[in-house]
Amino acid sequence: MYALFEDAGKFMAGRIMAEAEASAQVELDSGKRVKVKAAHLLLKFDKPAPAALLAEAGVLSQTIELELAYECAPDEEFGFGDLAKDYFSNNASTVEQVAALLRLHEAPHYFRRGGSKGRFKKAPSEIVQQALLAIEKKKQVQAQIEAWSDDLVAGTCPEPIREQLYKILFRPDKNTTEYKAVVEASKSSQTAPLDLLQNAGAIASAWDFHWQRFLFDLFPKGTGFPPLQAPAITDDLPLAPVQAFSIDDSQTTEIDDALSLQGLGTGTVTVGIHIAAPGLALTPGGAIDQLGRARLSTVYMPGYKITMLPDSVVQAYTLTEGRNCPAVSLYLTLREDTLEVQSAVTRLERVPILVNLRHDQLDDRISREWLEGQDLSDHADVPVSRDTLAFYWRLAQTLKARREVVRGKPENFNRPDYSFKLERNSNDTPPTGDETVLIGTRKRGAPLDLMVAEAMILANSTWGQWLAQLGVPGIYRSQASLAPGVKVRMGTKALPHAGIGVPSYAWSTSPLRRYTDLVNQWQIIACAKHGATAALAAPFKPKDAELFSIISGFDAAYSAYNSVQSSMERFWTLRHLQQQGIEELEASLVKEMGGGIWLVRAETLPLMFSVMGAQSLPRGARVRVKLADVDLMALDVRGTVTEHLDADAQAVMEVEDTEDEDNLPAGPVTIAVDLGDSPQDLST
Repeated sequence: MYALFEDAGKFMAGRIMAEAEASAQVELDSGKRVKVKAAHLLLKFDKPAPAALLAEAGVLSQTIELELAYECAPDEEFGFGDLAKDYFSNNASTVEQVAALLRLHEAPHYFRRGGSKGRFKKAPSEIVQQALLAIEKKKQVQAQIEAWSDDLVAGTCPEPIREQLYKILFRPDKNTTEYKAVVEASKSSQTAPLDLLQNAGAIASAWDFHWQRFLFDLFPKGTGFPPLQAPAITDDLPLAPVQAFSIDDSQTTEIDDALSLQGLGTGTVTVGIHIAAPGLALTPGGAIDQLGRARLSTVYMPGYKITMLPDSVVQAYTLTEGRNCPAVSLYLTLREDTLEVQSAVTRLERVPILVNLRHDQLDDRISREWLEGQDLSDHADVPVSRDTLAFYWRLAQTLKARREVVRGKPENFNRPDYSFKLERNSNDTPPTGDETVLIGTRKRGAPLDLMVAEAMILANSTWGQWLAQLGVPGIYRSQASLAPGVKVRMGTKALPHAGIGVPSYAWSTSPLRRYTDLVNQWQIIACAKHGATAALAAPFKPKDAELFSIISGFDAAYSAYNSVQSSMERFWTLRHLQQQGIEELEASLVKEMGGGIWLVRAETLPLMFSVMGAQSLPRGARVRVKLADVDLMALDVRGTVTEHLDADAQAVMEVEDTEDEDNLPAGPVTIAVDLGDSPQDLST
């Protein structure tokens, strides 16, 4: 005697070895014996054998038409044997009864479970219709997935997938038909998703891929501005008795800062740091402010930038040469011999801008030697006197040295800064990716750079302390120490910045380019106008929730923009390798990644990449690397060490211990299409 029973939702059959009132012991074909409750026994039979029964019934069950079975079934609760008799015949065989059971079990949209094992009840007709529609829709969706998948494998990208491309790759809804089609096609063709989509024509070019990805992530509504009129500054501002000059590169259109000098040779000098004053016209909550708050910063990349504010607004307040420009000016009175600061005062005024100097045109002439009198060349075309520039050079070195005392160690300028220039007629539109790129170097701490940098640090620190003294909140950057892992934080308290070596640091000198600086400028203007009562008049009050919201938004945006800049610079560096036919580079070992792989830094290009073949070499060792093919889609290139360049391993210069490995330059891109359990690395 055999028995059919249900156990954990599965139907099983075996020989009855022993039977009691409440249970039975059944031996399965595998030889295993199980104890079955009497309530779980569904059918007792003599033949066929259990394995044959289940196999034959499984095949027969698929011939049962569910619609006909639904019509045959009684309206009240019934057993599976009852349905078998109605569907097949009154003398339904064991196989037919089990077939009916299996079919009922797998059709819950037609038949609900009854009150006990093996019993069922017809589902309401409206529920059946809804379920059938859902099943049909699911079939259609699956058919669409298969059709789109076939198109992709064949080299054609369906338009719905093209339209959703960047969402599929980077922010997917994994339940969508488009996403599932890409995954299905990638699996069936055994092709990486990015290669698959590129082969199908979904991606116009590597540059277009990175550009469109950037827009998708950060500018989904585009980069344009609505037409807005920059409000005029209505304050009656006095004219400053100075001739100021700015120092920027030739691509800069947002000229935020300028310098002036008075009293040179008298023993007491007055240094003027003049900052463009959009805060005198723009108001928190206004239309232009909302634009600035939405973007929070200008986005920079080689050959192009996306400004925080419309160009018409920028040009209304930028410090253009030949104009008397409204400015927030910080005047510092110093002893000329010791350069000790004796007093500081902030004024709102109009500042005559003598000239906008461009350091990329002057760096080769305004050198350390020329400023210190070792080079006596007469650069008559430089409209700012050598004495003025030489004073600022001496001041910059002194300020830097004082900060380094507080900092506890000197700032390292061992590596150069790199500049990117694309050969194109205009930078007003995005590049195409086909331009020739020229990569130049500038030694960190070049005189003109250092003059501006130290003056801005002095202003940001001085204004930060002034805000705190008057009880006016601002947005500060602070760092508790230079210990490993201690990050720079943003907050509303005037805390020390150990990395810079100042008691407080409030970004205030780039209000046309950074929203935090515009916010701080509004606070500084309140201090300049109201003095001791500024806290009552300032737009943002202590513990203002708006300030914390701005800080949070700015942190996220600034980090994202820096990442974009790094990625775009990496793209153009890799393009440079291709354009110049560079097959080998000299590099230094930065970090061991495991598996015999090292991360290295190229010595003559702004590029970090992974190499093999550096086993047993120390960190910092110099090597020659043979490069593999460049992958512009993945922003990746790899290499193999061919030569160790350090003659004496003991003389290897270590990579800076203070290097923040969490902020290493951009590397290969990853996408969010899961073919397995984790995001796929595009470089593999």
